[in-house]
Amino acid sequence: MNPLLSGLEALIDPTVFVCLGLGLVLGMLVGAFPGITATMAVALASGFTLTLEPVQGLAVLLTIYVAANFGDRVPAILVNTPGTPASIATTLDGYPMAKQGRAGLALVISALGSAIGILASMILFAAAAIPIARLALEFGPSEMFALVLFGLTIMISISSRSIIKGVLSGVLGLALATIGRDPITGDQRFTFGINELSGGVDFIAVIIGVFGIAELFDQLLTHHAAKLRPISSLGRWWPTKSEYRQMGRPLAVGGTVGLIVGVIPAAGGDIAGLIGWDRAKRASKHPEEFGKGSIEGVTASDTASSATLGGSLTTTMALGIPGDSVMAVMIGSMIIWGIQPGPSLFTNRPDLVVSITAIMVIATLLSLAISLVRMRGMVKLLDVPVHYLWATILMFCIVGTYATTNNIFTVVVMLVAGIVGLIMKRTGFPAGPLVLGLLLGPLAESNLRRALLIEGPIGLVNHPISAVLIGLALLAIIAPIVGRLRQRRKTQATLPEKIDSLP
Repeated sequence: MNPLLSGLEALIDPTVFVCLGLGLVLGMLVGAFPGITATMAVALASGFTLTLEPVQGLAVLLTIYVAANFGDRVPAILVNTPGTPASIATTLDGYPMAKQGRAGLALVISALGSAIGILASMILFAAAAIPIARLALEFGPSEMFALVLFGLTIMISISSRSIIKGVLSGVLGLALATIGRDPITGDQRFTFGINELSGGVDFIAVIIGVFGIAELFDQLLTHHAAKLRPISSLGRWWPTKSEYRQMGRPLAVGGTVGLIVGVIPAAGGDIAGLIGWDRAKRASKHPEEFGKGSIEGVTASDTASSATLGGSLTTTMALGIPGDSVMAVMIGSMIIWGIQPGPSLFTNRPDLVVSITAIMVIATLLSLAISLVRMRGMVKLLDVPVHYLWATILMFCIVGTYATTNNIFTVVVMLVAGIVGLIMKRTGFPAGPLVLGLLLGPLAESNLRRALLIEGPIGLVNHPISAVLIGLALLAIIAPIVGRLRQRRKTQATLPEKIDSLP
């Protein structure tokens, strides 16, 4: 059967629509509650979806991913608190609009910008994923190792203020990936006589631990009563013709920024949103309005942050390199379903790629429809006592983790990972490189050893593609260090001038 028809036919199943509805509700709720990230929600839901068929499970996880991108704008605009990191830039103009009595207008503009950004990114996915996958099919062991190395170093350089802490986090993930059976010989290693470790460390348990339990513990330690109350006076909702015209340029600027940032592994919506807001301000005829309730600012930031979703999906599905932390969790679930994201996915399961694309589009349209409904109910949700939420999350983390293996040892691994994740969070070590190292470690090791067996060390730089990727990986580590050294020197150079200017 034609892959297009086969992929769309898989969505006709009523169970898939139930999964879409479940993901939509969960995603909206997750986004609306500050502190619960999309990564945390997808990691938690993954434990319950592993018994489903791949299309059904993906319908839940991808819809949470999309819907959270809409729901997180509600607290950003009404409470000045980002629901997820992707909505950080939304607070810059969204909350000032809400204080001016234009909260409903800000919510509608945000929803329209988010929907246009995601749909534009899906066009990029449909256009670019197959050519990239075809190129990657030509990769040998050297190129695959270099690609994994590049993806890991990009996440290290972006996700942490300290390159050393990012590297150490990645090394810890790679070390955990060596536990279990040797990918070449099949011998057990680093299991310390524990039978449960013979298959390796359960990455779903680690993901739920470092993203879910660690965040929960951190909130328990740092929680304080919120001083801001949600703005309940939403005002008018629909933009006028002149306001629609104001949205044109920031839509183009934000969308372009989001599409570019999205294809960079590990560069998420938070980075894209801030860059899009800044670029739109530079391109605006009224830059002085930015930060004071600008329609252009809300449009640009939300379009940019949302447009990263398709780019992240492109690198994940075409190359097998997670575009962001949510896609890292998604890869873990797909591997358990027996699906290996990467270039072979487009030749082995083209129908699944069609299903994924359709799910993302349907989830976007459904999320937009929900977002355009008056959200007075969502405002009331922000008043729910947070301790009820903590208890519910902890219960689902434990039950979801146990459901993956029906073994209490997996729950222990999750709790240990949660404690480790909390320590990392409190000391500034990023969790992203650890998870990426754990997921991609076996792929990197097996390809590195094959490359060394075939051509020796020279083979890693003897091929143009692998040489370029290794060079880019080194640049990704060195460039931030050089940039920070220059900034430090500039600061030291201007400090005496500032001291001399003091009265």
